[in-house]
Amino acid sequence: MSIDPRSAHDSAQPRWDLPPLGQNPSSTRAGTTPGSFANPPEIGGPRAFSSPDTPGMPQPSGKTAWDFMPPDWRRLPEGERLAESAHPERAPANAYAFAPPEGFGPITQLEHARLGRITPEMRRVARREPHLTPEEIRDEVAAGRMVIPANKVHLAHALEPMAIGRAALTKINANMGASPISSGTHEEVEKLRWAERWQADTVMDLSTGGDVDATREAICTASTVPIGTVPIYSMILGRKIEELDRATVLETLEHQARQGVDYFTIHAGVRREHLPFVAKRLIGIVSRGGSLLAKWMIHHEQENLMAQIWDDICELVRRYDVTFSIGDGLRPGGLADATDLAQLGELQALGELTERAWRHGCQVMIEGPGHVPFDQIEFNMKLQRRLCHGAPFYVLGPLVTDVFPGYDHITSAIGATAAAYHGASMLCYVTPKEHLGLPKKDDVKQGCVAYKIAAHAADVALGIPSARDRDDELTKARAALNWEKHFELSFDPDLARAYHDEDLDVDTDFCAMCGHDWCSVRISKEITLFVSGKDESYQWDKPKISAALTPEQKAILEQRGVLSPEEIHRLATKTKTTMGQSGRRAACHSDLVDDGTARHMQSERLDPVTLEPLGGDDPTDADRAASA
Repeated sequence: MSIDPRSAHDSAQPRWDLPPLGQNPSSTRAGTTPGSFANPPEIGGPRAFSSPDTPGMPQPSGKTAWDFMPPDWRRLPEGERLAESAHPERAPANAYAFAPPEGFGPITQLEHARLGRITPEMRRVARREPHLTPEEIRDEVAAGRMVIPANKVHLAHALEPMAIGRAALTKINANMGASPISSGTHEEVEKLRWAERWQADTVMDLSTGGDVDATREAICTASTVPIGTVPIYSMILGRKIEELDRATVLETLEHQARQGVDYFTIHAGVRREHLPFVAKRLIGIVSRGGSLLAKWMIHHEQENLMAQIWDDICELVRRYDVTFSIGDGLRPGGLADATDLAQLGELQALGELTERAWRHGCQVMIEGPGHVPFDQIEFNMKLQRRLCHGAPFYVLGPLVTDVFPGYDHITSAIGATAAAYHGASMLCYVTPKEHLGLPKKDDVKQGCVAYKIAAHAADVALGIPSARDRDDELTKARAALNWEKHFELSFDPDLARAYHDEDLDVDTDFCAMCGHDWCSVRISKEITLFVSGKDESYQWDKPKISAALTPEQKAILEQRGVLSPEEIHRLATKTKTTMGQSGRRAACHSDLVDDGTARHMQSERLDPVTLEPLGGDDPTDADRAASA
């Protein structure tokens, strides 16, 4: 496809060839952009929604969960199938070609999918992923490329089933948990509700202090999203890591499964053979689970206990359909240690553990690295896709720089966007408190918002159908200068309204950034030739003074620390009646007065409480800028 940047009569016009285009993320093909530069979608195949490969990247594995069936399942005669694939042209040759032993009863979502069954949970996922059919979800689960973390116990409470996989929308996880230093059960349940409010798709309870059992019980009972844990934290409460044994491991896992935990992080991929590779790392092992098990191996001079009893663990988690989130105990803790032999050796072990878990009928996702230079992210994502046969990848960040403590929700969201574009299925958030302390309520919000941005940006780039529809609607509202619709469509309406009203609390045909004369959106809307801003469904009557700020919006401005108490009071208490009485208007708005008066009023400084001109000499240019 070629595009012409100049008019057709210009014989010297240059031409540019666009790269092959994937799917347009707009369901209506709104706007003028040609569509996604990602690969065309391949639902039912190993690429699903994927980025084009940079030369030299590892190619997808040719195997799926169908290649790792339980040994007692019988292959059906040629031509027989238990179910038809939604995409038979892409389905493995052995898909639905196995029958279980006599008397077998499916428990896990993977086992139901292998039998060609569509569970109620799969149908619920299809309603949340409207670009996928229940049949496609079943096929992706059967192939091991998608998981539905839904413990049988949690399903009896408030859990709303969801799916993690590259054919689905990118998901985000929020970490929380009480520590020996701070917080408790009540605070953690409050943070759970807060994470749900800011649209975390799953929550991990990483409690290491307080009444961890009561906290976990309360969270599992109350949560509408899947809950994950790192069970080794509870295994060593009241004992030394050296005392850990098989009975303690299985007892702890059983207890947490009975409470309703939906997925377990188990660091079974850390092996004795990997430990020498850690010796020269700048920061060693940063995973708590990884460091604990490394110490256990060194003390006992044995292989990782979790790996030794992996088959026992699989049998246990299958009974409750707890999903494995096989942990990355050797993830890099700094850029200097990324993509090293320790990390890559563990990743290969995670692939082997995945194969064994699939043979037991267990659902599996893989955890990935935390600090990775931007240029190495694609390789990490695509190597996992190959070694772990497409099992969903769940990554922490990754952080793309190490020198911004306090801002690591930003440094990691940059890496998370790239990770999701190149193959990650779920992003574990990082908050501003990362490396510094236990996240508080607002830190949870900041982490969730940063990662919703990363996930959504990747979904649009991948061309997932309808991913850009809400963006397009907000663009139309912005073009029409319809402020109320603009705020309504935004992810955080309270913040958007508060920031707008901080400078200009009248909804009119410009904002405080440019003012009346310089508003490009207003000017574009006035150009007859353009369609910009003319969508009838977004037109509004006339400028109006917005309502008083809510307590939440007032708090947003107070936290910024840049407004005087008088200004916050004015914004928080303004009403149409008081702002309009005695003929007083916020008269810098062109639709309330003529253009000449509007320009003059913008140059005057107003009293922040009365809105009357302050008088005095003509303001300086700096004063004009400040008043605007």
